[in-house]
Amino acid sequence: MPFNPNGGGGPWGGGPRGGNGGGPWGRGGPSGGEPPDLDVLIRRAQEWLRRKFGGGGFSGGGFSGGRGIALAAGFVVAGWFATGIYLVNTNEQGVVLRFGKWVDTTEPGLHYHLPYPIETVLLPPVTKVNQLSLGFRANDRNPHGGDIPEESRMLTGDENIVEAGFVVFWTIKDAGKFLFNVRDPEGTVKVAAEAAMREVVGRNPIQSALSDKRESIALQAHEELQNLLDLYDVGIRVQQVQLQKVDPPAAVIDAFNDVQRARADQERSRNEAEAYRNDIIPRARGDAERIIQDAEAYKEQVADLAQGEAKRFVSVLGSYRLAADVIARRMYIETMEEILKNANKIVIDPSAKGGNPLPYLALPDLAKKTTQGAAK
Repeated sequence: MPFNPNGGGGPWGGGPRGGNGGGPWGRGGPSGGEPPDLDVLIRRAQEWLRRKFGGGGFSGGGFSGGRGIALAAGFVVAGWFATGIYLVNTNEQGVVLRFGKWVDTTEPGLHYHLPYPIETVLLPPVTKVNQLSLGFRANDRNPHGGDIPEESRMLTGDENIVEAGFVVFWTIKDAGKFLFNVRDPEGTVKVAAEAAMREVVGRNPIQSALSDKRESIALQAHEELQNLLDLYDVGIRVQQVQLQKVDPPAAVIDAFNDVQRARADQERSRNEAEAYRNDIIPRARGDAERIIQDAEAYKEQVADLAQGEAKRFVSVLGSYRLAADVIARRMYIETMEEILKNANKIVIDPSAKGGNPLPYLALPDLAKKTTQGAAK
């Protein structure tokens, strides 16, 4: 086949994707635009053959008229079949249509489809990253974008309202599904992204959206959005979801800040109470443990003393049963000794009867005088 991909190598010019050749269809071939009529193709082929073989056409070169027409028709048919060759670049996918119906999707490389008008091919770029902003729109006067409340205003899990702006980056995953399963791709991504972000924000409290869980919310929204698009089967892959800002509505931001300060004071008071509790409770538990240990020790002491007294009583009882008189006298003497050792004692001589002076011996006074004299 006299096909030259660099152009100018055959009666159909520069190949199926166009070129600078002078084929019968001119620049670009039949796939480069609206195909010409068959009569025009034959006429162009005859003109090209006339230029190649001289002005006399086929008769001067030994060809009969009918055979020349057949050869020209063969060139035309060969050129027509050659128009089915197409190249898919690395950043594209080929979507083959048969009479307008999607029948195949091809990857980068050289491929073939049936000639026009039986089959045609579309080559949408699939590596281009598309960006969709929701909740705000950037412009020259405001690089950060103006708020769009109907897109950004959302209800959080604790029934607060926030305005969240975010950006969705997406690419084409399946060109056939992208072209034929969805009429408005950007509108579909927009609606699905709003639904996914509202779903995720509605599961989280406002404090999470304002502070430490923004990245987690973005990741959850990414996953939820991809699941929705896969459910719709639109052939789109979500690359990333970025939260730009999350703020309370401007009309209530002052009241919201007051609430936040009150919550900060509440948290501080709670922390102080926790610190006081952590200081008091261990000391109270230590005192309680000490009291319990003292009580246990006292219990053991009293029990040991009671057992000792009981054993001593049992021992005395056994001795008493052996010698009751001796033991009774001894007990009497020990008892009187215990009673009289702290009492004031007066000793009277029983032999002094009828005398005038009262004969007694003041033992306590003598003991006191003796103690004072020893101190001096």
